[in-house]
Amino acid sequence: MHLYSLVSLLFLSLGALVKCAAASDWCYSGCYHSPGQWADLGHPCGGKRQSPIDIVTAEVKTDPHLLNFTFVNFSSPRVIKSIVNDGQTVKCVLENNEVEVSEGGLNGTYSALELHFRWGDDEHHPGSEHTVDGHRYPMEMHVVSPKKGFSVQNAANDSEGIAILAFFINANDNEETLGPWSELTAYLTNDNGTVAMNHNISIDDLIGNVDPTKFYRYMGSLTIPDCSESVVWTVFQDPINVHTSLVERFPAKTGLTDVHRTTQALNGRSVFASPAVSPPGHSWCHEEEACQYGPSLWHTMPHSYCGAERQSPVDIEAQAAVPDESLGAFSFTNFDDKNAIMYIVNTGHSVKCVLKDDTVEVSGGGLQYNYSTLQFHFHWGSRDTNGSEHKVDSKRYPMEMHIVNKRKDLTLDEALETPNGLAVLGFFIEPKAGDITSSEQTNATSDMEVWRKLTSYVSAVENINDAVSS
Repeated sequence: MHLYSLVSLLFLSLGALVKCAAASDWCYSGCYHSPGQWADLGHPCGGKRQSPIDIVTAEVKTDPHLLNFTFVNFSSPRVIKSIVNDGQTVKCVLENNEVEVSEGGLNGTYSALELHFRWGDDEHHPGSEHTVDGHRYPMEMHVVSPKKGFSVQNAANDSEGIAILAFFINANDNEETLGPWSELTAYLTNDNGTVAMNHNISIDDLIGNVDPTKFYRYMGSLTIPDCSESVVWTVFQDPINVHTSLVERFPAKTGLTDVHRTTQALNGRSVFASPAVSPPGHSWCHEEEACQYGPSLWHTMPHSYCGAERQSPVDIEAQAAVPDESLGAFSFTNFDDKNAIMYIVNTGHSVKCVLKDDTVEVSGGGLQYNYSTLQFHFHWGSRDTNGSEHKVDSKRYPMEMHIVNKRKDLTLDEALETPNGLAVLGFFIEPKAGDITSSEQTNATSDMEVWRKLTSYVSAVENINDAVSS
């Protein structure tokens, strides 16, 4: 126990509180007892009620008893006592018997001891422990609270002895999301030990605008050895928004990367949602008022980035475009392969042509990586309006085609979380007009034949989810 002598017993990491294996006995990577071998430590890590999990929203059940929480001293600016780097993560130790949580479907009152963090690496790969419909956030924060009046041992041995509030953390470039997180991350260090907190930061300051009425609930475990199956998990639907530069500080300043456990099997457990949680299958569309989420509301959808600072499409002002000598010629691989299209599908939002895996590639053109082509799809208007997404000097074209490519060295999930993970080639489409020469006539006929063949498949995908092999 000498490893933790810097803080009193009540403020040890929860893993130590419940007789966690010594930090030297396990790790996230680089030792024998990495997560895949935690069960070998003689703890419940191989049990049937393990955490974290993937929350599949289509299978979540609404529980009318999951009503509002009561939080005590979450707004107090003086409850964070110190910040500790324990060699596995960073935790904020709270003042004793100051912070409490109750209601919200919990069976009693719980006293908060600490909050700690989970994150990925310095290459922008996400590191939340829980996922929602397979989506992993950049980080996750846990507020850890044993049941009030319970001894440490009793809390560990009770199936509802510990309540953990989990908050996803999203990264964005909004300067307004600096604030208290800038002050908190200033304390991060790669030295194991404890640093006294000298700033006034409340838990509410860190949580920000998260709606506390929207959350998921399930019974699980600690996510580090000894993986005690004594946790009532609350996972809030809304993420905390933190500036990207501050999220990057966690791996950069601590030297710790990928400090998160992989998702575990449900093994028959149920996941419940509070009545305020949006129902699954969020409906979005391109027309305002035609569905639950028209374009002006896309930014309000759960897990949406549509309100961020790097959105597309744009109106390209030709006179304002800056020449870049690094934008040389592209290199296209198998763009001439007439058998590259695997199938064509009506997605309900567009027509998409899905390509065979590892067949078509693009590089060069200023791209720093090789990209594998996944699919191409189309955007169009109506009989009376043009429908390209991008514009040039305010001119909108009749249609636009997007060829979507993924970095070859990343999985699709990783690419979606990486700033240059995808490369999209956009092509404007307009009808041929005016007089043409005989040679142009030959080329036009050839081009027309290709488009005639492609559009011949449209009648086979008239309904949403209809697909046809090319």
